[in-house]
Amino acid sequence: MTSESTPDEPAGAALPASRSQPATLPLGGAVIASWLRSANVSVLREVALLPVLALLLIVGTVRSPVFLTVSNFSGIGEQSSALGVVVVGESLILMIGGMDLSLESTYGLAPMVAAWLIVPVAAYGNGLDLNPYLGILVLIAVGAAIGLLNGLLIVKGRLNGFIVTLGMTIVLAGLQNGIVKAQSLFNLPPAFGYLGSAQWGQVPVSLVVAVIIFAVVGLFLRYHRTGRAIYAVGGNPAAARAAGIKVDRLKIGVYVAGSVLAAIGGLMEAGRVSAVTGQQGYGEGIIFSVFAAAVIGGVSLKGGRGNMIGAASGVILLGLVQNILTLTNVSNYWIEAIDGGVILFALFLARVVGGESTAESA
Repeated sequence: MTSESTPDEPAGAALPASRSQPATLPLGGAVIASWLRSANVSVLREVALLPVLALLLIVGTVRSPVFLTVSNFSGIGEQSSALGVVVVGESLILMIGGMDLSLESTYGLAPMVAAWLIVPVAAYGNGLDLNPYLGILVLIAVGAAIGLLNGLLIVKGRLNGFIVTLGMTIVLAGLQNGIVKAQSLFNLPPAFGYLGSAQWGQVPVSLVVAVIIFAVVGLFLRYHRTGRAIYAVGGNPAAARAAGIKVDRLKIGVYVAGSVLAAIGGLMEAGRVSAVTGQQGYGEGIIFSVFAAAVIGGVSLKGGRGNMIGAASGVILLGLVQNILTLTNVSNYWIEAIDGGVILFALFLARVVGGESTAESA
């Protein structure tokens, strides 16, 4: 028996108390029954949002004649891709039992620093005129550094993750505005904005990249030893440590990965709007949408549970809601209230469809 738990079981339950006391595997029919139960739970979690998505498709079709068009769905994909990449990062952190509020500021600061080094002084840059490809490397490095700092403070410093990342959110947002004196950086070179602005036919490149990220991370979590260890650490850190998993190293690595993904999401958004503004990320409050998409999609705030299909479903749901509200010209005064109501309804319906597999433990 391996030392990791499966994504569809309580993570700690599959881990032996020590290496000298391995758990006993059930035999024969019991093995098959156990596997079927696990498979059924997995399927329920992954399809729990399908009724909500189907209902939204019906509502959108009835409310607007342009809803079911290729160009409209292309726009939804382009607008949702950046958020989706950040949701992947936050979901990984939630799965280890952590939380990172600062991803929304990393989403803004990383592209701001890179663009500041790239654009000329006349466009509020610092005059370095850095090659855009090197700028992208800087963006990734900024994201990795922020994640590493968060991980060290939380894991090694044993500080409260909520407070650390809340404080980091404010610090990073201040830096984002401070280095450019609250100016927006325009005139981004095509290479820097390609990921968020380019299209292959009517398919946005950002959507293709987001789908690939979801797929790769999903396969990593399901089939790779380290990916399965993430569930074990989130479900029962003590048992995971006893089983030989390097818990601290894994947690720090996940914080780094989450921040890098947030930086890449910020790059997509900068390319989509052809600018990096002081409001990107923190000023827009994207962290609320990030948490909403992850939790609606079945990622547990307590760690040890969730998958990328569910997280992607949450992103699609939010994208459809925003699109329908825009197409039906709903007043801006009501959009936030409707958004919140739809999120609560979706969460409740997913709970009903998914049964106990989608319930939070008391």
